[in-house]
Order: sequence, then structure tokens, then C-alpha cells
Amino acid sequence: MIGIERESFRLAEVFTISRGSRTEAQVLTVTVTRGGVRGQGECVPYARYGETLDTVAAQIEGLAPGITREALQTALPAGAARNAVDCALWDLEAKQAGRRVWDLAGLAVPGPEITAYTLSLDTPERMRAQAAKHAQRPLLKIKLGTPDDMARLEAVRAGAPAARIIVDANEGWSAEIYAELAPHLLRLGVEMVEQPLPAGEDEALREIARPLPVCADESCHDRGSLSGLKGKYDMVNIKLDKTGGLTEALALRDAARAEGHAVMVGCMVGSSLAMAPAVLVAQGVAVTDLDGPLLLAEDRKSPLRFDARGVHPPDPALWG
Repeated sequence: MIGIERESFRLAEVFTISRGSRTEAQVLTVTVTRGGVRGQGECVPYARYGETLDTVAAQIEGLAPGITREALQTALPAGAARNAVDCALWDLEAKQAGRRVWDLAGLAVPGPEITAYTLSLDTPERMRAQAAKHAQRPLLKIKLGTPDDMARLEAVRAGAPAARIIVDANEGWSAEIYAELAPHLLRLGVEMVEQPLPAGEDEALREIARPLPVCADESCHDRGSLSGLKGKYDMVNIKLDKTGGLTEALALRDAARAEGHAVMVGCMVGSSLAMAPAVLVAQGVAVTDLDGPLLLAEDRKSPLRFDARGVHPPDPALWG
């Protein structure tokens, strides 16, 4: 049996990117029950990809109750619906076998990974205050993507002079704006820029200088995306809600590395249940951005543990 539950988790603060703001994370929790054993997964439908809670739930409801993880890969396209079911099936298999998911997947025992902490888009003054509040964190991610980004960059660096910084433009710049900002990104110590141009207009990245690594987010979903990224991007951001689950995420990680791309593992804003499988994918990658639970005012029982060493692998009571 496949069960679907709509849940929401309050955010600790309003979270803003160039496309809008939110005060809660709305998710779908999927439970697969077989032989009295239950596996769970979570997804975050994303309007940018034409997904809603209703459309994703309908995709899941159309699946055969006894579908296997292998059959699922072709039964649903890459996206949030397949992600929740794929991760629930991994969890189910682990519980049935009495083993951890990483054992079943042939992976090394995972450890903690330092994760970025995201500062949402705001006025320069407020972003400086956010940066100062979180200046002790080793890696800050700045949400940008507007014509007034230079002042925000300067403000964040002033608020957190010692932190490593990466930037996410969320498709908000043109090639001209990026070329103008790039020298300032370098001057301020920014280590990487994520999706500076819209996914459908990123051919310009082949023609302009990339003085710091450029990461594909909206331009990279699964392994089928890789062939179009050569010569445009230096890094790919793997999110399970884009790949359609842990199965494809692991395959994409290996394929991207084989083609010379560095790897980032990111997330939508969700609970610890959504992040738990991604911690396995994030082992040893260039950038980990699994801070979703840190942005919440409430989380799952047995949540992921975050400390100075980073985000730790999940307890089996949560997942896997």
C-alpha cells in the first residue's frame, strides 16, 4: 500500500528568493507498507517545474501498489513524485533487510558533511545582520538574482568577514549582469555561483569568461541533462526532488564526475526526512547544501543532527 499525507512545517523566518517568499514548507510524505513494514520518503513539489501538491499526489496515486524500485524508474519521470516513492522504497528495503541503506547500495559508511547555511534575499542592511548572526558558520550561501545585488554582496561580506561564501542567483541575471558582477564576486571571496542565467538562456555561458566555478541547478535534473552542460558549467547541483530519488541521484553523481563536473548536493526547503537520503549522496562532494531543517521552526521526530562537524547521517528511526 502507498499512502500520501500532506504536511507543512513552519519556517523559523520568512524565506525569500528572487521568485518569491514563503513562511512554511509544504511537503508530501509517502509511506509504503508491505508485510507490516513501513518505509517513508518526502518530496517538495516545486512550481518552477510545473509541480503542485495535487499533481504530484496524482502521479503517486496512479502507481501500482506493489511497484518495485526498479520499475519505478520508468513508471514516473524525474521529479518530486518519483523522489518520495523511491526514497520510501529504499527505507522499506532497509527495514525489511535489517540493514542500513548505504549497505544495500554498496556505499561506504557515511559521515558528517559541512553544509552551507542559506541567507534569504532581503535588503542589504538585513542581509548584513543575517550574515553577522551566522558568521560563525563555515559556509554561507547567499540568495541573489536582482539588479541590486552588489550592495547585498558587500553587506554580507561585511557581516561575515571570515566565512566562505557561495552565491545562488536563481536564474535572475543576464549574461551582461553576470559578466559585470563576476570580478566583484572574486574580490569578495565568493567561491562559486549557482545558476546565474535562466536555464533556457544559458548558452551564453559558452562564450563568456567563467572566472569562478559556475554550477548548474535548474539546468541539471538527471543524467539526461549532462550532455547539454558541457562547456557551460563547471559543477552540477544534485537535488533529489529533481533527479526523482536516491537511485538516480547516485547515478547522476557518478556520471557527472566521470564527465569532469564537480558536484554539489542541494535541497528544497523541507524536513529532515527529505534531507536524510541526500546525506548519502553528499559524501565527499565539493559543496553540500542540506540546511533545510536549520530553516524550520519545527521538524520530524528523530531529526538529523547538525553540529560543528556538519550534518550527520540519519538515525534509523528517521530513515534508512
